[in-house]
Amino acid sequence: MDFLNILSYWQSILAALLVLGGLIFFHELGHFSVARLLGIGVRTFSLGFGQKLFTIRRGKTDYCLSLIPLGGYVALAGEEDEAEEPDPRGKEIDGVLFTPDELFSGRPAWHRLLVVLAGPVANFVLALLLYCGLAWAQGQTYLIPQVGKVLPETPAAAAGIERGDVILSIDGKPIQDWAQVPESIEAGNGKPVTIVLSREKSEITVTLTPEAKTRTTIFGEEKPAWLIGVQASGETDPPPLGPVEAIRAGFVQTWNMIAFTGESFAKLVQRVVPLDNVGGPILIAQMVGQEAQQGLSAVLVLAALISVNLGILNLLPIPILDGGHIVFLTLEMIMKRPVSLRARELSAKVGMALLLCLMLLATWNDVKRLFS
Repeated sequence: MDFLNILSYWQSILAALLVLGGLIFFHELGHFSVARLLGIGVRTFSLGFGQKLFTIRRGKTDYCLSLIPLGGYVALAGEEDEAEEPDPRGKEIDGVLFTPDELFSGRPAWHRLLVVLAGPVANFVLALLLYCGLAWAQGQTYLIPQVGKVLPETPAAAAGIERGDVILSIDGKPIQDWAQVPESIEAGNGKPVTIVLSREKSEITVTLTPEAKTRTTIFGEEKPAWLIGVQASGETDPPPLGPVEAIRAGFVQTWNMIAFTGESFAKLVQRVVPLDNVGGPILIAQMVGQEAQQGLSAVLVLAALISVNLGILNLLPIPILDGGHIVFLTLEMIMKRPVSLRARELSAKVGMALLLCLMLLATWNDVKRLFS
């Protein structure tokens, strides 16, 4: 391995640490911000994990810089006593007295729920900010509705559609990007469709009947579809967007990624997506390293995607994750009393076992990819 390869290797690791660390830190910042907004005491807010390198106390909170630069953590006053009645005299922690109102355990369930929800929501907000910023800086890239290939013996071939034709409208509906083409064809439900094409500065109108076929989804599933036998050219167009359009595009992109990620988790549970696709920090480091070679914008797009994944992952109803706490707090609001300490401890053990299995699976898959 020469010097340039070694340098590139360490640059990839540094980029991965910055991305993962930044996303986890932003997640914890969400918990911290809402806790402070509600007046809940925060014992520690740390940038990084492990041995504390530097600590400064402001008010009742220790702000720390820790050794391992991978995210951070927030320690709330009284969070370990959540299943118990708070002491009316308050609680002294590390020489600091927190009043009963400042203890996490003494707050109403809906206050604690807001604090827990704030972490995943912060990940979604970060993704939104990144998508809005990218849309404003670069425009919104989409596939031009230009035909790149006409499959033989298909309705498109029989109708005379040619490579290079640009689809202007389908059944009177204007087509601006390629994603609208299959949607408009499917909307006809097999009925004849009228397509207006642009070819060499002239417009051509053709009418054809889609045929019932199957298409392979991004998850590898075979689903019935109405097809005409054309493929996109792959040409893209990033038109500039103003601030309002960029914000709108950012919201749409964020929602689409949340929906896609949620569906991906569901397909994984249903075993539609093989477990071999599960990846961990090693895979993320490889992906960030690859995108870093393409430039900052590529890294930011990947960071937004990972941020959405972290948000969805933390919402899974697994004890010790935010989603598990949300389940317990919801039950507490329904039953008007906290879930018993024994039930919490038992579920925490189960959750830890599940999370450990998931981490082992992800690490095993990552190692296999390294040597495949």
